[in-house]
Amino acid sequence: MDKEKNEGVVMSDKPEDAKKKKTVRIELHKPEDFKQVYSIGAVGGHSPYDFRIGFYNDMPMATDKSGEQIIQRRLETEVIMSPLAAVELVRWLNQHIQNYEAAFGPITKPQVGVKKKPEAVQDSTEIQGYM
Repeated sequence: MDKEKNEGVVMSDKPEDAKKKKTVRIELHKPEDFKQVYSIGAVGGHSPYDFRIGFYNDMPMATDKSGEQIIQRRLETEVIMSPLAAVELVRWLNQHIQNYEAAFGPITKPQVGVKKKPEAVQDSTEIQGYM
């Protein structure tokens, strides 16, 4: 047999097979300690080497004497990725947002306390949902 299967890649020694496209099968595995996290927002930054995205949730805690609302922001998890992986994530998110909006219509940002038609999301706020 001149074909060998190695980690999902079909290989051959025949020159005419070299022109054929090689296939790769990826099997997604969730370990026993896999955890899903819901997040209302993200913070982060980058260096020349990587991008860091921290996903958080906010919890209103109290109102101080001046009437200012105090919110506890809990960082749930952080993802660190290469610049190339960050670019691929942006492409993946954009495609899925387009698919979502094609199926369900434009994603809108809720207008708290305002009785008018919601506008399409255009920017992000520092504190989402509590203003």
